[in-house]
Amino acid sequence: MTQRSTRNAAWQAAQQWRARAAQSRPAGLGGSIKLFFTWLLFGALMIVALMLGLVLVLIGWAMMPFIRHRMKKRMEAMRAEQATDIGGGPYRESRRPHDALEGRFDVKDDDPGAR
Repeated sequence: MTQRSTRNAAWQAAQQWRARAAQSRPAGLGGSIKLFFTWLLFGALMIVALMLGLVLVLIGWAMMPFIRHRMKKRMEAMRAEQATDIGGGPYRESRRPHDALEGRFDVKDDDPGAR
């Protein structure tokens, strides 16, 4: 080790980190058992989460035909409603009160000198 490497701040920080990591390692049988149960708990939680996700996906897939049927019925109703709105002509019976103008109207000729 040279004089230059001992003054380097990054080198000193790495040495301190290495020393702290060596101290925090589980010592003996108690630390090993604690580490084993931690990994066992983590694995069990991962399996539970995987099963829950699988169940939710299966429920979603099972509901898809019902939702598709409902959406199909809704689209058919919307198309039927649009078809009744489009039909008819200029003299069709108005369903809305503001579609009709009431009163007396005079029809004017476009060319008054044609008579």
